[in-house]
Amino acid sequence: MYKNYIKIALRNLLKNRVFSAANIIGLTLAFGVSILLVMTAMFELSYDQFHQKKDSIYQIYLSNQTTKGTRISTVNPIPLAPSLRDEVGGIKHITRSLSQGDLITYEGKDFDLDSEYVDPDFFEIFSYPSIAGNIENPLPDKNSVALTESTAEKLFGSADPIGKTIMLNRGDEEKPFAVSSVLKDVPTNSSVDFEILVPFENHPEYAPNIDTWESYNHLVYLELEEGVNVAQFEENTRNFTNLHYKNSIDDAIRDGAQADENGQFKQFYLLPYTNVAFVSYADGVAKVSRSFPYMILGIALLIIFIASANFINMNIALSERRLKEVGMRKTLGAFKRQLFVQFWSESLLVFLISLVLGLVMANLLLNPFKTLFDTQATFANIVQPKILLGFSISLLIITFIAGGYPALLVSKLTTLRALKGKWELGKNRLRNALIIVQFVIAIVLISGTLVLHSQIQFMRNKDLGYNKEQVISIPLNGKKNGYRVVDLLREELAGNPNILGVSGADINLGRGRDGSVSTSKWGFDYKERFVGTNILTVDHGYLETLDIDLLSGRAFSKEHNETASLIINEAMAKELGEDNPLSVQIHDDNSTYSVVGVIQDYHFQRLNKEIEPLTLLMNEEWDLYYAYVKIAPSAIAESYDTVKAAWQKIEPQAEFLGSFLDENVDRTFNREKKMATMVTSASVLGIILSCIGLFAMAMLVVSQRTKEIGIRKVIGASVSSVAALLTKDFLKLVGLAFLIAAPIAWYIMDGWLQSYAFRVKLGPLIFVMAGLLAAVIAFIAVGSRTVKAASANPIKSLRTE
Repeated sequence: MYKNYIKIALRNLLKNRVFSAANIIGLTLAFGVSILLVMTAMFELSYDQFHQKKDSIYQIYLSNQTTKGTRISTVNPIPLAPSLRDEVGGIKHITRSLSQGDLITYEGKDFDLDSEYVDPDFFEIFSYPSIAGNIENPLPDKNSVALTESTAEKLFGSADPIGKTIMLNRGDEEKPFAVSSVLKDVPTNSSVDFEILVPFENHPEYAPNIDTWESYNHLVYLELEEGVNVAQFEENTRNFTNLHYKNSIDDAIRDGAQADENGQFKQFYLLPYTNVAFVSYADGVAKVSRSFPYMILGIALLIIFIASANFINMNIALSERRLKEVGMRKTLGAFKRQLFVQFWSESLLVFLISLVLGLVMANLLLNPFKTLFDTQATFANIVQPKILLGFSISLLIITFIAGGYPALLVSKLTTLRALKGKWELGKNRLRNALIIVQFVIAIVLISGTLVLHSQIQFMRNKDLGYNKEQVISIPLNGKKNGYRVVDLLREELAGNPNILGVSGADINLGRGRDGSVSTSKWGFDYKERFVGTNILTVDHGYLETLDIDLLSGRAFSKEHNETASLIINEAMAKELGEDNPLSVQIHDDNSTYSVVGVIQDYHFQRLNKEIEPLTLLMNEEWDLYYAYVKIAPSAIAESYDTVKAAWQKIEPQAEFLGSFLDENVDRTFNREKKMATMVTSASVLGIILSCIGLFAMAMLVVSQRTKEIGIRKVIGASVSSVAALLTKDFLKLVGLAFLIAAPIAWYIMDGWLQSYAFRVKLGPLIFVMAGLLAAVIAFIAVGSRTVKAASANPIKSLRTE
């Protein structure tokens, strides 16, 4: 029996070749792209899920009440972790963790490695297994290090790394470390990424700040003892916080800060570690949002829906062609169940063929997809019982609707009506509803694409307050002192007319090729109130090299001793609240600083943040980590090569990672670009799938109204009037879809833009453009078929049976 069902199904597919091809092509595209999107979403959602204790690991953060509301701090003072262990109960394991880049030397070769400075409990909390050397205790003493497998191969090749001595560079000093263990490579879906692990007490900030509660530079992770819940622990830390942060709490009270609902001015909270990759601290609250991977899943589902709607529509419409077949089957004694199984088996066959082709397509596109969307996702991310079960259930439901619904309708017809081919399909309500929903989705996606690209272009073209097109940023990743490297670059490039300036700073603008993004904060008392500011250590010529406007006062100069001089931005001047900021003197740690200049506000952070107070200073005790070289616009490529050659002469063992500042800024919104690419791709695919469905439906409508078309032409109707008659019903559906989609798209995109301090303004033009684009594409898809039908010889139309 089932063999007979399959034979008939194949015959029907071949008989309706155009519609079968439309269905299979549409579903194949939908399956192929959706598999890749679901794979990416599941990879994003899998972050930090590989740790065996993932459900009992927490990151600690501190909520601070200030005069400007609640502020969150995730970095902590060095004595915090050991003090918490000793003074607050309920902690089973706790570790500090500090990420930074280090220069490692072995046998005269230099290597830039991502270091993680950790405590012994790091291995009790996290699952980074050791595969060679000291398995049980990968860091047995303070002079040992652990390498990842690929790092060990990079340093030592095929030789056994255990026991080998490497040198870790600290400015002009080198310290030897013995390799005690080799770890498995860090999974790509890990929030903590490193190449080498170093005992925490070896960090240069450790010894000078071992008892300092005002210096913040690392994260703290912990595991609670069994029976201790998060709320208990957070409550237990209140007395501890009031004791160790008493001075800053007193300052907050003095300045007029309001306590939280528990009467606290500082409160420790625990964030589940599985949320770390998805948290933001906007508005002083830890907000966990998995909107990006869920958006990807939503796009995948919408694409599947559009293709499935096409499939259902065409199956229902094609069923009218099979009424005589159904009548004959019923005459010969066929039961309703048999009709249902026949129709359903045909739908299932199309789906299975499309699914196989979709898997082939996804496999062929995997590498280009990973490159385009910068993801490490693999098919292993979707080969999970829950996903496979959900997909199987969805497949059965869709095929039951596509095959079962028409079968249910035709099985209710009397044999006589079926043989006559008479079928009133509820005035095509289901078909029209599905077409409307398809185009609602398509218009929302097109609107999202236009808004996303507008926001990206806005961020790219916005005046950031500094010269980003002509300035090269170079991470100082060699052995030499940063100030020395900047001076050597000045000397090496002096006299070159294409080099217009050289300077340096301790923090980069944007995200350079080294991937580092950091900030430094400074707080002090001014006129009996606390003032906080971002700080930036710079070298001479910083303002001139970056073309930052000086509003008043002077820039740093070699003619002055600048160790006690400060330059502030406009936001900092407002924070100080003085009519003449150049009169300000700041007393801190037995030192007095004078403001000597005020600069225009410039975007030293991401564009989704308001410009915060910033203070520039010169202090050679704090090293420079980036050099800036300003070049002439007339010889950009040549000048870049000149700068690279100079760098390689000064630091021959270090990799040159120079990049223009506009590239750095562009990297800060990689996520937005990835989102825009995905939404754009989904929009294009959604329109293509919708038009495939419209084209096929237009063919069916034309075939059903062939004689009507012939009669109209015989009595004098023009080609354009006949084409308009056949097209207008579909365009009405697109117009209705626009009325539904426009407010939905506006609501979604307005909510998304609220996360940006600087953003484009939403106007009706964007949504009108999206609707018009959808209408034009739909008109082309339907009109191409209807014009052909309207142009046909009416005699042939009237002869059509």
